[in-house]
Amino acid sequence: MTPRIAAVTAALLAATGVALGAFGAHALRSRLSPRDLEIFETAVRYQMYHAFALFVAAALLARGMAPAAGAAWAFIVGTLVFSGSLYTMVFTGTRWLGAITPIGGAAFIVGWIMVALAARRL
Repeated sequence: MTPRIAAVTAALLAATGVALGAFGAHALRSRLSPRDLEIFETAVRYQMYHAFALFVAAALLARGMAPAAGAAWAFIVGTLVFSGSLYTMVFTGTRWLGAITPIGGAAFIVGWIMVALAARRL
């Protein structure tokens, strides 16, 4: 993982997070149940949080902090699994996907621990 790849991926995750958030607020509000809208908003919120976290990892990578590469991967995987499973669950009604969502959450936790390991070297 390079700082450039991490930063570009972060920007793309943030851009799609904004687009999905707007889509949810305008196009889905009248089409989803309140519970599904809440689930969708949680997916968008965690995607945005971890897009910014990925920028932090990119900055640490640019400073030569090797553990930040693991953090970057963990944030990407976490976003794909956590937010991706929630988006899919809302759009398809496949509720069993909620069982894999915590795997994405665990990846987020690993990512933050890796950021801590990288940051302690500052």
